[in-house]
Amino acid sequence: MAHDPAGPAPGPGYRPSGPGERQALITDLVIGRGSVGAQELAEAFGVSLMTVHRDLDELQRQGVLRKSRGVATAQPTGVFESNVAYRSKTNVEAKQQIGARACRYLEPGMSVLLDDSTTVAQMLPHLGVLAPLTVATNFLHGLVELTRVPGIDVVALSGHYDAQHDSFLGAACVESLHAMRFDAAFVSTSAAREGCAFHQEDHIVAVKREMLAVATRSYLLIDHTKLARTALHRLAPLSGFAAVVIDAGVGEEQVAELVRLGVQVDVADAG
Repeated sequence: MAHDPAGPAPGPGYRPSGPGERQALITDLVIGRGSVGAQELAEAFGVSLMTVHRDLDELQRQGVLRKSRGVATAQPTGVFESNVAYRSKTNVEAKQQIGARACRYLEPGMSVLLDDSTTVAQMLPHLGVLAPLTVATNFLHGLVELTRVPGIDVVALSGHYDAQHDSFLGAACVESLHAMRFDAAFVSTSAAREGCAFHQEDHIVAVKREMLAVATRSYLLIDHTKLARTALHRLAPLSGFAAVVIDAGVGEEQVAELVRLGVQVDVADAG
């Protein structure tokens, strides 16, 4: 049965073949719509509320979504980072602006480090015209895309594969970074407040910090919604980045405050 993830749930006449298919459909719905009530899911799939809660518990265990007060959601909190599939569908236009703008800091012959964020991933379509480049990343989707670009020497960072982020993380990733040096690193994060970048997960912070440490210059790429969010772990001061690249949706007062804090702000052009 074809299904639009952003549309209504499957009708009560449709019965998935088993828990695996049902959980896959629940995942599509939650990622497409941001959040869906457990009661709505029970009615849509013709199963008990208890069965839906078991499905949601399993999907939460996998890191696909979180369950709160009878609602399944893919939206982030201060301690929960959204699944990569959900993040790849949010604020896409803003991320495209940022990705294109960030490439102005590259020139042929550079060694470049890209993190596993969906914002930095928007740089990928622009790298071919800047070849030759040596590009390293821990983002599996990014590695696949880079292998298709002529003139790009691809370096895969090792580590433990994390399906929620579609990337390689952990101590092995940090160690592989420690053995290299790069001209520039491009990273994103979940929140930026009070002059600092923050992220929900400490193992993500460990990898991003090492990326910043092994690069001559580092750049932070964030869309304007990150300025209104909070997250648990402090990553780095914004003033430590060569530039913070942000989309045109940022307010003038927000830019002025960042500049006051000593941040080099680069606002991407709209359109």
